Amino acid sequence: MIIYNITIQVSRGIHNEWLQWQLKEHIPQIMATNCFYKHRVLMLLEIDDTEGPTYAIQFYAESKADYNRYIELYAPVLRNKAADKWGEQFVAFRTLMQVVH
Repeated sequence: MIIYNITIQVSRGIHNEWLQWQLKEHIPQIMATNCFYKHRVLMLLEIDDTEGPTYAIQFYAESKADYNRYIELYAPVLRNKAADKWGEQFVAFRTLMQVVH
């Protein structure tokens, strides 16, 4: 199993609207690609949130091929939508992980 993790720090001023957009629009669009079979939204605790809260959004893929399909076919358009909507009011850091146990 592959986990595609996106850690995002969001400016406090857009936090509530951004979270609703993630839950109602952006994540459903990612899931509609059928590259992932489930997702989780987590909020990081015990970190410096002076600039705004930080979230980890995890998408679970059955295989690296499913993840690669997402990155090649869908990620550029969806990333651009987020950048167009929110500009520089968020910072995203992406990691790819494989479940070992």
